Amino acid sequence: MTTETRIIEVRQNVLKKNDVLARALRQQFHDAGVFVVSIVSSPGSGKTMLLEKTLALLQPEFRVAALVGDLATENDAARLARSQAPVKQITTGTLCHLEAAMVRTALEGWSLRDFDFLFIENVGNLVCPSSYDLGEDMRLVLMSVTEGEDKPLKYPTIFNSADVAIITKVDLAGAVEFDRATARHNILAVRPGMTILEVSAKSGAGMDAFLHFLRVRRAAGDAHAVSIGSAPALASTD
Repeated sequence: MTTETRIIEVRQNVLKKNDVLARALRQQFHDAGVFVVSIVSSPGSGKTMLLEKTLALLQPEFRVAALVGDLATENDAARLARSQAPVKQITTGTLCHLEAAMVRTALEGWSLRDFDFLFIENVGNLVCPSSYDLGEDMRLVLMSVTEGEDKPLKYPTIFNSADVAIITKVDLAGAVEFDRATARHNILAVRPGMTILEVSAKSGAGMDAFLHFLRVRRAAGDAHAVSIGSAPALASTD
């Protein structure tokens, strides 16, 4: 057996274990009625600022909480805590992504029934997180206007594994000569039909539409859960 074969086998076993834990988490989330949104992006895309504003604006209409992953420090958790929402930091050390086991451990001490939304901010990375299911209902992939229009072409796997693309820092689009049409074309070339939203957490542009989108998706998730519970013989059309 070659070294390469052993590496592949170990990776497959790790991913299989993660998938089993993620399915269990997803069932727990659904049973508790909490809608879970994970956020992935490269470092510096503005995901922590977007999440901070989102947590603040969704309250008091919804009960919200967040888990935030980072290689080191609890700086992001401290920022998010300013929203007055429950927040926990997951420090991964050398790992460049969150795993389902980390999420499960971080949730200890919380009652999921206390929340309507749970947000999971992944480690800043556009490669590793694509392979790890966290039991979320929806995955958002962020790209800022300062990163260039070709991000989806360079990292197609993460865009294919996400449900929604969010273009951030649109208040800077003019200054960096960001080409919206090209960026959208590149996203759709990788993931045809993908929902694309544009926001600026700093100026507030697009935030109302983003929050409305979250409300609608959560409501759709609740309706889907009710229909499955009342008519188990019907297959999901999602």
